[in-house]
Amino acid sequence: MASPTIGVLALQGAYAAHQRMLHGMGVATREVRQPQDLAGLDGLVLPGGESTTQLHFLQQGDFWPALQQFLTTRPCLGTCAGLILLACSVQPTQPSLGVLDVTVQRNAYGRQRDSRIRQADTTLPGGPMELVLIRAPRIVDAGAAVQVLAQCDGDPVLVRQGHAIGCSFHTELCNDTRVHQLLVNACRNEL
Repeated sequence: MASPTIGVLALQGAYAAHQRMLHGMGVATREVRQPQDLAGLDGLVLPGGESTTQLHFLQQGDFWPALQQFLTTRPCLGTCAGLILLACSVQPTQPSLGVLDVTVQRNAYGRQRDSRIRQADTTLPGGPMELVLIRAPRIVDAGAAVQVLAQCDGDPVLVRQGHAIGCSFHTELCNDTRVHQLLVNACRNEL
């Protein structure tokens, strides 16, 4: 596959920033607002935003089961609220898609006014990674099949399990394309 077409869930949140990042990498994108928008996509980004608002839209009609089916076979990247949606378990409890074997604690890095930029060590080539943490979820537990790719203060902030990638931070707000490249590589079967 030369260049995949990656969908960006465009119900609420930072979807436009993900599109800009992917376009800058030469990757075609399509906004996903309805279940039929998933057809023909090679992968999907679930952006940051407000997970309960995104849940509200996803649980209308047949979107939720269509998304669950899509995610069983296609690569995905969940950032911040998207990570919450992909998790197997969420604290406080809310529905999730159960794609990544992680438990996340919502808003664990503080309120909006506590937003900050940090640096984290990563196993990815290229040195430390910038983290933009905005009301970010903390990964409090990761299953044995989950690969931790970056940590901040001992907590995982970037993980991968099979074709699913999750990060606590807003990678789309940085100039670093490494996380998005992981998704592109997964779409090309180059994990």
